[in-house]
Amino acid sequence: MNRIDQLFQNKPKDILNVYCTAGYPSLNDTVTIVEALQQSGADMVELGMPFSDPLADGPVIQESSTRAIKNGMRISVLFEQLKGLRDKVSLPLILMGYMNPVMQFGVEKFLQKCAETGVDGLILPDLPMDEYEAEYKLLFEKYGLHNIFLVTPETSEARIRKIDSVSNGFVYAVSSSSTTGKDKDMSHQEAYFQRLKAMNLRNPVLIGFGIRDSKTFREACRHSNGAIIGSAFVKAIENSANLQATVKEFVAGIKS
Repeated sequence: MNRIDQLFQNKPKDILNVYCTAGYPSLNDTVTIVEALQQSGADMVELGMPFSDPLADGPVIQESSTRAIKNGMRISVLFEQLKGLRDKVSLPLILMGYMNPVMQFGVEKFLQKCAETGVDGLILPDLPMDEYEAEYKLLFEKYGLHNIFLVTPETSEARIRKIDSVSNGFVYAVSSSSTTGKDKDMSHQEAYFQRLKAMNLRNPVLIGFGIRDSKTFREACRHSNGAIIGSAFVKAIENSANLQATVKEFVAGIKS
């Protein structure tokens, strides 16, 4: 069974998924951060693959992506870093990125490398659902990888149900129609979250964009299976002198 499915089977509520940009703050910090997140009690890790034009990301993650590229992070480097990770880390691992570098690398070669290095799922915001279903779904299944789609408050019920039917792992519910990292009042989205909950989707739901502290994490968990934290974590580790201690303190603060 895919590790994402195992996680939700064993812990259906209060899932903490933490995003960090691969190769940030320094090129070789990726594995250190993933290990520290596991030791600190995170439930899942989402590694961002740096790209020069990250459409869904706000200024904090854009800047981390720029810095990681300057550090020398590439998809090929990331796969080298992930070799042997599964000897130390059992958390579900997701790669988040954009189709351009994946296509340059070669889609099937990329999926094969994901499977070889223990990646469990992918979030590719600019991969159209119809294209995924027609061209890539069977390849994802061949390599045991889940593809995770995003929905927003404006996504129709019919489209949400279609997304739920063609994807696996979880549905990524964007808290509002904006980029990552914006401070948002979750209470304004109560009707949206309730609508998602009432749909009784096949996949679990995690809420992301604007989750930044224990208050917003708890609020998101009230309406879903858990939440994704990105920009706040990227900010926290930006100038850290001790990554393990910073990660531990950050996760403890979210779970407090």
